[in-house]
Amino acid sequence: MRGIKNSIGKYAFEFLSIFIAVVAAFALNNWNDNRRDRYAEEKILLEIKHGLDKDLEDININIMGHNFGLRTCQFWQDIANEVPVNKDTLVGYYFTLTRDFISEQNISGYENLKSRGLELIGNDSLRSHIIALYEYDYNALKNLEERYYEMQFQANYFQALNNYIAPALQFDDKGDIVGINLPLELSAEEKNLFLSYLWKIKSNRHFILDYYQRVMTKVNVLKQQIDQELMVL
Repeated sequence: MRGIKNSIGKYAFEFLSIFIAVVAAFALNNWNDNRRDRYAEEKILLEIKHGLDKDLEDININIMGHNFGLRTCQFWQDIANEVPVNKDTLVGYYFTLTRDFISEQNISGYENLKSRGLELIGNDSLRSHIIALYEYDYNALKNLEERYYEMQFQANYFQALNNYIAPALQFDDKGDIVGINLPLELSAEEKNLFLSYLWKIKSNRHFILDYYQRVMTKVNVLKQQIDQELMVL
């Protein structure tokens, strides 16, 4: 009887040892997987943050461009209204009158995240904000700049405006613009058309500048959220 009890005790001990070893191995493997996921999450969040820094640079460049476009419209409005202007700025304001912009976005970090699985970001709120920025806000911004019909200034307004400007321009022997004959010879109807085109351009530049400001705010908030998340990873 004692031998049987010893055998049972021996087998129970061996079973318990094996069970503990299996559980420990499983726990260790799970810990390694979690650590690997957290490391991958940290790398991707850093990549996204660096991309956001570059995006802010590009956003600021486009904001400056649209603000210059507003000053350009004011220059030509002054000319149409026979307000004195600085003719030395003519060439620059002629060049930027209907200038369009493209929306550059560094999406490599987000694409990397999607390839790994969005669930890699453990913070639900952070993941939602990342998805919203890249899938909605950035796409909307790109569509406004590059596809929205009214924002295509060169295609929609250059020819119409140039019909009133070009006859008054002065060129040198090389074909470069050197001045303009003022006032523009515009009838009352032509002046209204000219000013209406400029008003439309200004209105659309104001519209997209407002959207840029909202996107820039969201980018800065997302950067702060990423910094906070990196501190706990």
